[in-house]
Amino acid sequence: MELLDFIFHIDQYLHMLIADYGAWIYAILFLIIFVETGLVIMPFLPGDSLLFATGMLVAQSSELDITVAIILLLIAAISGDSLNYFIGRKVGMKMTKIRLFGKQVIKEEHLDKTHAFYEKYGERTIVIARFIPIVRTLAPFVAGVGSMRYRIFMTYNVIGGIVWVVGLTLAGYFLGNLPIVKDNFSKIALLIIFISILPIIFEFIKAKMKKTSTAK
Repeated sequence: MELLDFIFHIDQYLHMLIADYGAWIYAILFLIIFVETGLVIMPFLPGDSLLFATGMLVAQSSELDITVAIILLLIAAISGDSLNYFIGRKVGMKMTKIRLFGKQVIKEEHLDKTHAFYEKYGERTIVIARFIPIVRTLAPFVAGVGSMRYRIFMTYNVIGGIVWVVGLTLAGYFLGNLPIVKDNFSKIALLIIFISILPIIFEFIKAKMKKTSTAK
């Protein structure tokens, strides 16, 4: 519940953080994005809504700079995916056996969904996954496990990072001061999450329909 409250009211939390830590907010934002994209066991952090909220925060603050924010978040996203790739390459599927508080950290169904994306989109998955929670964190890990050539991975990693970070942060920057956005951030965050999981919903429905037609 605390995580959900953070996701849906992340704009309020960021305002409190900047009031308490000032320019150190850059380091906090960098760390959150780096951890979400870099550690395969942390797929639940709110990357999309955080980037959008960061743009809003910068637009409303005289202490922060949009260029600095985007550059730091871009470095965090790209280096995070690179770390995740090397974790997959060096440690591999041993990570799936790790348990936290008695629960499997990397769920088989999440890996299956990520593999399905690779089968459908190939290397472009690295870019597309940026906008899909959970898959975003697992895609570079699976690329490492599958020994994708690092040069190819890095190319899509950079492209995906730029589109994701720049796109969502600037969207928040230019739309964040609109009253309808500022006064309804929790609904906007929910909309962002819903849009980001649409591909998973479509794939699930498609798989169900295919299974049903095969059964007939």
